[in-house]
Amino acid sequence: MIKSSTVRSRLALVVALGTAAASFLGAGPATAAARPGRHVLNGSQPRWLTRARATGGAPAAAESISFGVLLNLRDSANAEATLAQISDPASASYGKWLTTSDFKTRFAPASTDVDAVRSWLKGQGFALRDTLGGMYVEAAGTTAQINKVFGTTVKDYSYQGKTVHANSTALSLPEDTPSAVLGVVAGVLGLDQGQALKTPGETLPGPDTGFRPGTPCSSYYGEKTATAQPAANGKKQPYVVCGYAPKQYQSAYGVSDLIKKGIDGRGVTVAVTDAFASPTIAQDLSTYNRKHGLPAFGRNQFRQITPGPDGYDMVEDCGGAGWYGEETLDIEAVHSMAPGAKIVYVGGADCNTGLDEAWATTIDNHVADIVTNSWGTGTDKVADLGAEFIAFYQQFSLEAALTGITVDFSSGDAGDETQGGTEPDLKTVDFPADLPFVTGVGGTSVGIDKHGKRVWEHGWQSAYAPLSDDGKSWGESAYSSGGGGGTSILFGQPFYQRGVVPDSISKYFGATRMRTVPDISMPGDPNTGFIVGQTQEFTDGTYYDEYRIGGTSLASPLLAGLQAVQSQKQHHPVGFANPAYYRTAGTAAITDIVAPKKPVLQVRTNFVNSENAADGRQFLLQTVDVQTTTIHSTRGYDAETGVGVPGPAFFR
Repeated sequence: MIKSSTVRSRLALVVALGTAAASFLGAGPATAAARPGRHVLNGSQPRWLTRARATGGAPAAAESISFGVLLNLRDSANAEATLAQISDPASASYGKWLTTSDFKTRFAPASTDVDAVRSWLKGQGFALRDTLGGMYVEAAGTTAQINKVFGTTVKDYSYQGKTVHANSTALSLPEDTPSAVLGVVAGVLGLDQGQALKTPGETLPGPDTGFRPGTPCSSYYGEKTATAQPAANGKKQPYVVCGYAPKQYQSAYGVSDLIKKGIDGRGVTVAVTDAFASPTIAQDLSTYNRKHGLPAFGRNQFRQITPGPDGYDMVEDCGGAGWYGEETLDIEAVHSMAPGAKIVYVGGADCNTGLDEAWATTIDNHVADIVTNSWGTGTDKVADLGAEFIAFYQQFSLEAALTGITVDFSSGDAGDETQGGTEPDLKTVDFPADLPFVTGVGGTSVGIDKHGKRVWEHGWQSAYAPLSDDGKSWGESAYSSGGGGGTSILFGQPFYQRGVVPDSISKYFGATRMRTVPDISMPGDPNTGFIVGQTQEFTDGTYYDEYRIGGTSLASPLLAGLQAVQSQKQHHPVGFANPAYYRTAGTAAITDIVAPKKPVLQVRTNFVNSENAADGRQFLLQTVDVQTTTIHSTRGYDAETGVGVPGPAFFR
């Protein structure tokens, strides 16, 4: 609890010399220089405003803005200790997950505190919405109300190419705010749109952008050799695949025989969260399943939870239709690996607070046993995210872990954000993948032969060399993309990483061991990617077609599908899986991924117009798992692929 002159600060985590405490949860109060007669919410002034441009505009005074008030957990230290016990496969308490009711009774704010906050908000004239987890009160009010109650001015800003609104100063509460409210408020989310903008884990084509993989390409690794292109490393190299089909991934990752026996994820529910919702998803899924020999969705096997037709916001700034491909990829990938599992698609009203609340509601309502999330922020810096935003995700991810919900997040598609090592000062991991209570899923490159076997698998960090103008040689190779990984600056090393993650990685930023990602990996390289079917607009009409795609956007739902199969086979939810992954690292359950002994090269073909060869082709020479980046595969845990990928004993 806090004194009436201050409000708890989540920034107490960061201490001198750039090191950090183990967790945001339980951070002590910090004293703020309160504005006369008001109680300042520490850290609530957006730090990114110095990198933004005020447009001179603002939301209209009568415009309604949705926001939420986050309340502090009770006894967070005990909550984390309980999680360590029930998620440890060696513990007698393993798998004894709490019910949502148990979580709220033991760790959520007291109902009297929640009632006090709701009553206060209502008394200020705000409209109340839902309360999530007993720790987040959703509300809405006009711009004029918000400016008055929170002592600020909401303005419009141009930030990262988007127009967003945010509070121009720190937020504060009125002098007469009840002490019961001041004692539990952790922060306010939704007023600052810039801190929470999220993007899909991979840049996918939208429905208005027809896209097909360029030909020539192969149906399996090594099928076709680029004989018409220059040699590299003394020989002609293979064309990349056109995109692996579902049954190729099923075979390569050991679920084909299980599926034939009826162990296909049935009885398990997987939720996919994204922003917005594709209007053609049902027909696209039906066509895709039929074309690739997958069972059609049975009655009630697939459903969607989305806002009403007029319930979407920030469509243009969020690239609304660009999320349709993400949704399609995620659902088709889960169904391909676990064709018997139920899938629930949860669409956020926007890529900002709407997605935050959709994700948290999925957890709080226990919509699914597994939640896969192929989106993120591209940074874990407090200055970009905001302390209350980080606390929101930490609290709800802890609720998920304690109640036996597996939460997977894509680790990102830009390595450690240093552009392959050319800009080391930018080094960071992606949030929310580095939350201690979620599984950060990294990416690999994989070669699957005509028999459905993995002939090689390495970390995904790609470089491309263009074909020379005369077509006789390859140009200089440059870094392109790769699975996200590295060291968090937010969170201390969680219990399950102790003794497994080398100090050279966990202590990258200082003397304190910190959380590292990824935890585990699955295929992410677009050149060894997945065939996705989606309705798109081509120059000759709008219709269903297919394209190859990858990214850790693919890795997370692929893993979620395997986890669903694993849950069915083991007759219990996988739950918070990280302790099991680290405990079995180096065994047959997890296959370690190491760097290639010699360069692995492939030739990629792109259509210049993205649809066909009418305007010509572009040829690129890909180097798989380049070793010049700042993260790469080594024996044991590494910041490129984590502990590795699911191995032959993963389902045992």
